[in-house]
Amino acid sequence: MTRSRQQTGKWGEEQAAQHLLSQGCEVLERNWRCPAGEVDLVVRDGTWLAFVEVRTRRGQRLGTPEESITPRKLAHMVAVAETYVYENAWDGDWRLDVVAVRARGQAVESIEWYRNVTQ
Repeated sequence: MTRSRQQTGKWGEEQAAQHLLSQGCEVLERNWRCPAGEVDLVVRDGTWLAFVEVRTRRGQRLGTPEESITPRKLAHMVAVAETYVYENAWDGDWRLDVVAVRARGQAVESIEWYRNVTQ
């Protein structure tokens, strides 16, 4: 991954975290890793624990942020979420979310939060 893509990804994750905080979520983890993979954000949304994949795009050359979530990525997200739930003895509800960040220059064009993307 190029430095520019890494910087864009980190910038998008920060924008997503700020958006989720403004919606009343509590950010518990950023870039949580385990042998199964990594998740960008782990947040509490009311009584729910949400595992959030952030996708950021500057332009449409590579498609929309939402289009980049593949079945394989969802399977990795499930594996990471199950590991987190087990390791942290979480016994409540949990789900997978996606935050799609569209940027224009250094500004946010739009942020879309998709809850429970497996359904």
